[in-house]
Amino acid sequence: MDPAGPSSPYASAGTPPWQAVLDLVEARGWHCRYSEGETVLPVPRAETVLSRPADAECPNPRVWPTADVLAIFRFQDDDEIDFDVDLRELQGQERLDVFCDFLREIAQRLGKPILMDPEGEHGHPVLGFDIDADRVVLLAEPPAR
Repeated sequence: MDPAGPSSPYASAGTPPWQAVLDLVEARGWHCRYSEGETVLPVPRAETVLSRPADAECPNPRVWPTADVLAIFRFQDDDEIDFDVDLRELQGQERLDVFCDFLREIAQRLGKPILMDPEGEHGHPVLGFDIDADRVVLLAEPPAR
């Protein structure tokens, strides 16, 4: 996913992108479980997570916008928000709508479009949330079968 840039209301207010997302999770009341390795901990401030030693246990916030949809966030870069979603959980229109609303909320909070890459294809987005159009858009044609 794309990081917040200078046009983001949160970036200009001095809120780093990761903290803006953690604040959104709290504000929306989405269930969140934060762990480092196998140890479950209270959700820390983003600066605490991002300043950890490189060899520390991997921080792993799991966020459920609803009980049936899980996003696993990865603190891989200070300014780039990265998370995984199991597409098998998005079966049916209701769950797909939840996921699209989740993308919308993050995009609006960061003031930037959200880009979704397939696993192992970083830098080749296939879906995205276009903040100007206020909708999820297809960014690449599906492969021919």
